[in-house]
Amino acid sequence: MADSKELQMGKEIFAAIGGKENADKVYNCMTRVRIDIADLDKVDMTGLKAVKGVLGVVDDNGTLQVVVGPGTAAKVAGEMSQLSGIKLGEQLNVNLDKDLKTDLGVGLEKGKEIKAAQKKKNNTPFKRALNVIASIFIPLIPAFVGAGIIGGIASIIQNLLTAGMIDPDFWTNIMTVLKIIQGGLFTYLNIYIGINAAKVFGVTEGLGGIIGGVVYLTGMNPEMPLPNIFTGGNLSAGQGGVIGVVLAVFILSLVEKNLKKVIPNAIDIIVTPTISLLVVGLLTIFIIMPIAGWVSSGLVGGITWVLNVGGAFSGFVLGATFLPMVMFGLHQILTPVHIEMIAASGKTLLLPVLAMAGAGQVGAAIALWVKCRKNKQLTNIIKGSLPVGILGIGEPLIYAVTLPLGRPFLTACIGGGIGGAVIGAIGNIGATAIGPSGVALIPLIPDGRWWGYVLGLLAAYLGGFLATYFFGVPKDAMEATELDGSESSELKMQA
Repeated sequence: MADSKELQMGKEIFAAIGGKENADKVYNCMTRVRIDIADLDKVDMTGLKAVKGVLGVVDDNGTLQVVVGPGTAAKVAGEMSQLSGIKLGEQLNVNLDKDLKTDLGVGLEKGKEIKAAQKKKNNTPFKRALNVIASIFIPLIPAFVGAGIIGGIASIIQNLLTAGMIDPDFWTNIMTVLKIIQGGLFTYLNIYIGINAAKVFGVTEGLGGIIGGVVYLTGMNPEMPLPNIFTGGNLSAGQGGVIGVVLAVFILSLVEKNLKKVIPNAIDIIVTPTISLLVVGLLTIFIIMPIAGWVSSGLVGGITWVLNVGGAFSGFVLGATFLPMVMFGLHQILTPVHIEMIAASGKTLLLPVLAMAGAGQVGAAIALWVKCRKNKQLTNIIKGSLPVGILGIGEPLIYAVTLPLGRPFLTACIGGGIGGAVIGAIGNIGATAIGPSGVALIPLIPDGRWWGYVLGLLAAYLGGFLATYFFGVPKDAMEATELDGSESSELKMQA
């Protein structure tokens, strides 16, 4: 039986990076297969980019982000996990010194030294923080998408019920069920983040989940609330949110690891988790929650102020600069910001503005399609990438269309800025969940402001189209080309 295209891609990617043994960990986000590399010198970057279906490669300090497109990323990562014989996302303990087969401990230590030396050069605190955030939140993106869309449908039903346009006897229970499903994520989000953070920091996952749950102050009597030692007021459940959870679990990892060094093995299972939870739980309730709450409130308030005061100018700057962030994989760092804004006000005002970047790129791609219609290779790539671009997934268009041509990437940014300016000028346009973008975000725009978001999309489409049509089309892109059979199959894979 012939290999599936995803399995074939997985084999070719492994071959290009120096084999399965050169991959420390394989995981994925919506459009990218992420591979932690043991030895970057063994990677054939040219060969990796030439693998059929690979749209682009980003080297992020030893983690290769291989862009393969939505849906394909999860399938390819799954096949690579099967090929390597480890669970998806788990760390491989590889003996990097092949000559030390009788002393695994020495081999592992030497391997760690080699890997540390290779990564030290560009391993800045910012990049480490970015990798931590990505590793914690990327696994939750599909949950955000699914639960967000379900919540959006529930909101539409609720609006129709309020307007008296549908039968309440039939639709009320449907709306309730949808909200219950949505609540399965957002009600207990801190617990999921605590578990994921525990995986990243190398601490017991169950303890990380408990620390995430502590933030809810579940056992506190509302009539006798605990004091906020910094303000003299009362502690509020959920204060500090995801920022506090990540910080608390990081401290938990330090406490548990150090306890394991001194606690005898015979009583480790009893003493270590008890002391860890007691110490970090107290810190979380009385120190971390108030401080993280202050930080998150300031962060949300600052972004809201910039959007409200800056209006169209702020919207233009944010919309125009987001595509480069996506290109380098930096957009994941904004996920905690979106979550905090949703927790504070029920919606994130930032996401609709940033979504305009993808819309500007859609307009640019349409302009290229119109002006370069004789270039069959380019137009077929656009046809394959445009549908997911309209739905808000921009990487296929970035790496297969606009970025390789140069100028269209810049004019797409201009289109995104124009759309962002429209959103900023209208104001108070938010999204109740993260994950979806493009037209898929429309059901998640609350308070009847969806029309403003649609106007922003149309402005970004038009802006990206006009800027590209008149200023962004390279002459060589308009040259006639034909599409042969092998190229056709590659384009289908990319789509």
